[in-house]
Amino acid sequence: MKTSFVAAEWPRRDFLGTALFCGTGLAVTNLTLEAAELRSSNNGRRIGFVDDNLGNYHANVFLKALREPLKERGFVVAGCTGLQEAPGRAWAEKNSVPYFNSVAALNDAVDFFMVLAPSTPETHLELCRRVSPFKKPTYVDKTFAPDLATARAIFALADQHSTPIQTTSALRYTTVQEQVQKLGKVQHMITWGGGGSFAEYAIHPLELLVSVMGHEGTALMRRGTENRSQLLIDFTGGRTGVVNVYPQSNTAFAASVTTDKATQYITVDASRIFVNNAAAILDFFAAGKPNIDRRESLLLMRLLDAAKAPRALKEFVPLP
Repeated sequence: MKTSFVAAEWPRRDFLGTALFCGTGLAVTNLTLEAAELRSSNNGRRIGFVDDNLGNYHANVFLKALREPLKERGFVVAGCTGLQEAPGRAWAEKNSVPYFNSVAALNDAVDFFMVLAPSTPETHLELCRRVSPFKKPTYVDKTFAPDLATARAIFALADQHSTPIQTTSALRYTTVQEQVQKLGKVQHMITWGGGGSFAEYAIHPLELLVSVMGHEGTALMRRGTENRSQLLIDFTGGRTGVVNVYPQSNTAFAASVTTDKATQYITVDASRIFVNNAAAILDFFAAGKPNIDRRESLLLMRLLDAAKAPRALKEFVPLP
């Protein structure tokens, strides 16, 4: 039986709750004396946001994390630019962040890049084409790419320019990973998560799984409906995983982990995941080298590609 999975819209703020480049030269919006002094005093710790439409939840939540709970780390968002210029300038003005009309102009004001565009990963390759030549540590938001081929192209581009790069979902930094460190080797794991569409939100419970189980996935099967999708995943060594994705819902993130001794159910405290994610990004920037195994990031793309295959609705599909 053929099943059609249709992407649906769901406001990011409701669920997680709590602009490009034209011309040359520099165009800064509302660059106050205070902002200029801040940029100058934080040389070596200046971050540039590069986005599609800066008016998104991740731009807001990362900015808040850097300005408030992580302020003592000394990193600042010293500038931004976006594919969609009008909303980008509006966001910049509202948040007192200097706006630049090109990545080249932004580059002169920052030491690191954060490529956001969380809802439009199809823009990430083009954004990285503009960022990577500057060789500065670059974080790319989830979902890293629309498919495995594009993900590999982004990594190849970074390698070509010797640009440190990494990507992740915020669900890599939760109470689940903290608990697993105390439990020992996990033989089986189940994760749950909701959100808007499968295409945008499946990355979260998948990241939760892969961050624990590692990069050695071998096959995937998908079953269910567009609103109740389940991924069955095989790993090396007889290990297994199940990822439950419930689009158009507020299903809380959670996991159960099974070792050779017991099974434990763990809820995710979502209140700190973006702060934890931002802190890990700062660790990456400070070290100048990734702190996430690239093979895990590529496994996530392999799993998402396999989940799209019609064959996966009937049987296990070997991962490419």
